[in-house]
Amino acid sequence: MRHELFIASRLKLGNKGGANSRSLNVAVLGIILALVIMILSVVIVLGFKQEITTKVTSLDPHIKIYNGAIGLDNNFDVVDSREISNGINADASLKEHITSVSLIAEKPAILKTDDNFKGLQFRGVDANYDFSFLEKHLIKGRVPNFENSDSTNEIIVSRTIAKQLMLDVNDRIFTYFIDDKVKVRKCHIVGIYNTDLETFDKAYIVGNIALLQSVNGWKTYTGNYVGINIDNISNLENAESIAYRLFSKLALQSYDDPYNTTLYNVTNTKRNNLPYFTWLSMLDMNVIIILTLMIIVSSFTLISALLMVVLERIKMIGLLKAIGATNTSIRRIFIFLTHKIIFKSMIIGNVVGIGLALMQKHFHIVKLNPDAYYMNYVPIDINIPAIIILNIAILVISYITLIGPSYIISSIKPTSTMRFE
Repeated sequence: MRHELFIASRLKLGNKGGANSRSLNVAVLGIILALVIMILSVVIVLGFKQEITTKVTSLDPHIKIYNGAIGLDNNFDVVDSREISNGINADASLKEHITSVSLIAEKPAILKTDDNFKGLQFRGVDANYDFSFLEKHLIKGRVPNFENSDSTNEIIVSRTIAKQLMLDVNDRIFTYFIDDKVKVRKCHIVGIYNTDLETFDKAYIVGNIALLQSVNGWKTYTGNYVGINIDNISNLENAESIAYRLFSKLALQSYDDPYNTTLYNVTNTKRNNLPYFTWLSMLDMNVIIILTLMIIVSSFTLISALLMVVLERIKMIGLLKAIGATNTSIRRIFIFLTHKIIFKSMIIGNVVGIGLALMQKHFHIVKLNPDAYYMNYVPIDINIPAIIILNIAILVISYITLIGPSYIISSIKPTSTMRFE
């Protein structure tokens, strides 16, 4: 195959002046556009998946442990954090994967100002709660303080809620909790956050669990559920595996301890937020469709380019056949020659595609409606291995695509090429 590569490397595309014909330029442009679209499709979908997964797994615990004895226990809506801690501490191999364990309570509440009111969910958390994500998305103020009892009434609200009720940091607002009777607490707003995840921003305020424990008359170790974060949430199957191990450990503990009759249920973040992950899986299908369409377009473009190269070198084909070159050998020459177009187009396409992706990643040029997309700009995740795999796949597919059309060379006869102009 060495002489085919040598001949192909010596040949130039285009006319005698060295410039590509208009048809070849169109072919190059078509391949470049297809590659740019494929690269942007991959990095955008990866960006969406990364951003949405990060938001969901940061705002909701990776694993939830709650009372599963619905209908069997008068206190089916509460858990005892001491029993759960004992179950976790009993398994050292399990504990090493856990980064935080937080007792959490949630209760419907109404925020009321002089002119307006809003119903929402009050999430009470303890000092072990992971506030890192909310701290990153604070636009004003700070997160609640858990160091002393004077900070029990501190809360943070979203920018959406703050705008609706015309609230600001350091405002104090009445919060109403309705059970068999109305209970009122005066809360102190210490921070305003914005995550662009509207389902959370419109519905939640976050404060100290001690406030809800006082409203419900609960002890300090009692809440609605225990939230657990693990060290490797990028692999959602890992959370499911740890959730199953926790469930088994707590079930065994309940069976062995006659004083512990609570049946705990354990769920993971994927199960708790299934609509988001279903939507993300649908994005994968969209990418597959886009890549398939772009590959088809590129294939037809490559076939056209090959035919143009053959027509421009038809006399050379006749000469090669006259001196004894086989059809297979000549086909290889023209496949290698057409790959010059492919390499040139791929270099330009990668530079343009990655360049546009970097611009969007750093400057957020293209904006989105956060109500529909859960963020206010198109996210980008430039995954180098994914781009390399995409380029390799394009090279392989292009080579396979050119094999069939290259057989047109077999129909060219040396005698007819002498009369070809």
